[in-house]
Amino acid sequence: MHGPTLVNWLLALLTATAGVYCLTRLRRAPCATAAPGARHAHPSLARESDAAEALMGLGMAAMAVTGATVPTAVWACLFGLPAAAFLLAALYAPTGRAHRLHHAVGALAMTYMALSMTASPGGHHHDHAAALGTPLLTGTLLLYFGGYSLWSGARLLRTSAGTLVVGATGLPRACRLTMGIGMFAMLLTL
Repeated sequence: MHGPTLVNWLLALLTATAGVYCLTRLRRAPCATAAPGARHAHPSLARESDAAEALMGLGMAAMAVTGATVPTAVWACLFGLPAAAFLLAALYAPTGRAHRLHHAVGALAMTYMALSMTASPGGHHHDHAAALGTPLLTGTLLLYFGGYSLWSGARLLRTSAGTLVVGATGLPRACRLTMGIGMFAMLLTL
């Protein structure tokens, strides 16, 4: 990742904390992320979400600190394979299609960022003619994750009672908000 070292380390700390929290949720019973009074998520889908969010949080932390020093093949396998799995699951699974597509977009965005950082020395694009689609894709991903962050922040703050969501439902939502903002910040540096 490009940018000031302090910002990279703060982003790594924030996303690593979110990733570790997701790992602890994965070890315990699946979280109930639905708002009070709403339908509860399917337990296997909640565990799948916990695993994907742990991978994304810890992966963003690693990418923010290590950047282009990790070989491209490692990043491609680490995020490309889960992206393909989520796309296939979204295509064939009867429930959680939008949920799995969101995780697929996140994993594909991480793969894209890793490939962009390792595409040239220092992680910078020196040949702009070779990267014609890059600004459009980066802009599209920025819009997606910016919109997702606003949406998840609004869900965190709004409930049927009109108060801030806390406890078992609030922390997973805050975790997702954190990772959405982290993804947005990482995309800004491309």
